[in-house]
Amino acid sequence: MNKIIRVLVFPCGSENAIEIYHALKDVVNLELFGASAKEDHGEFLYKKYTGNVPYILDQNFPVFFNSLLEKLSIDVVFPTHDDVALFLALHLNQWRAKIAVPGLRQAQICRSKKWIYDLFEPFGFCPFRPPNLQSAEYPLFAKPDNGQGGKGAIILNKPDDAGRAGIDVDQFVIAEYLPGEELTIDCFTDRKGVLRFAGARSRDRVWGGISMRSTIQDISRELQNMAVVISREIGMNGLWYFQVKKDKNGAFRLLEVSVRASGTMNLFRTIGVNFPLLTIYNLLEMDVEILPQAYSVEVDRCLLNRYRHNIDFQTVYIDFDDTITRAGVVNFEVMGLLYNLRQQGKKLILMTRHQGNIHSTLERLAIHTNLFEKIIHLTAGEEKFNFIDLDFNPVFIDNAFRDRLLVHKHKSIPVFDVDALGILIDWKR
Repeated sequence: MNKIIRVLVFPCGSENAIEIYHALKDVVNLELFGASAKEDHGEFLYKKYTGNVPYILDQNFPVFFNSLLEKLSIDVVFPTHDDVALFLALHLNQWRAKIAVPGLRQAQICRSKKWIYDLFEPFGFCPFRPPNLQSAEYPLFAKPDNGQGGKGAIILNKPDDAGRAGIDVDQFVIAEYLPGEELTIDCFTDRKGVLRFAGARSRDRVWGGISMRSTIQDISRELQNMAVVISREIGMNGLWYFQVKKDKNGAFRLLEVSVRASGTMNLFRTIGVNFPLLTIYNLLEMDVEILPQAYSVEVDRCLLNRYRHNIDFQTVYIDFDDTITRAGVVNFEVMGLLYNLRQQGKKLILMTRHQGNIHSTLERLAIHTNLFEKIIHLTAGEEKFNFIDLDFNPVFIDNAFRDRLLVHKHKSIPVFDVDALGILIDWKR
């Protein structure tokens, strides 16, 4: 396919939105855009970013959003919040792009846990919901009917706990407490209704409802059958996922189902299953082939820092020993920065007191000398600040505090140790 596919992620700064970004950013023939209603991490990530989009319930949203889709010539929109997915599905024929949701009914079902449990209760894999709180077996688990990520959920240990917690039982789902293992099953169903992939992963460490540590698990026949039933009964099309937890007898019970991407779908990308890309091809009515590979993978996630700054610079002077290298081997993070700086159009000047032939060392480490505009090889006693030209707004990178101190004192330019180089990276694509 030669046509450039233009994809909008909205909103674009949440964890699952960032997963879509990483899944699609390097795909050939695909152009990625981000948009959000409020300030979020998308501003640091997307070169083609639109902020201050009206909220979906704002009366100006439909006109604004359609104008944005038309101006950017968007082909596919990925909604990354359940409410946004439902709203866009409610007006599916109104938008000037394809929306990555299976349909209105599917979005409505997945936004309501009561609807989910009512639909799947006949299949025997839903948690037991007591007819009343007074005669129920405790503990129970209460969660908002349209919530996500465990927000607002509470354990009830006795009948009057619900009243004490101010729970409106009509707005909550109250069911048996499930004490066992919890898993997420990430799935892809094609446009013909065939479940093409279902992969199970653990939720070993959870923060804010997000799996921060997760391991690919063998999917049991019980879970595979559950995936087939859910896909068929809801009418899935594209990526989706569901969560399960074991009851006291060791049987998996359904917690929730969602028609949006999950943040830890990245785990399956490592074995060859790119859910957002499969969904795009599926929306564009292209047949896909999936090649999952059979090896064990564990992921652990953490916060990642990205920076904005007001440093205006055109030239980078950088040290070699213990800066580009450490203990005689290349610091691959620093090398990544150097290529990023070149892409930004910055001039790189290597400044070193390296003992020996610097050109031979660069060749041995497979660092091409053409990476640098100039190589300044100082002799003993020569100070680096004397070789810095201020005409092209330079910055200076060196692991040695003394050299940074002297450069800053004599040249009054920004100086950085290796630990601070993230500030100079341009992440936007």
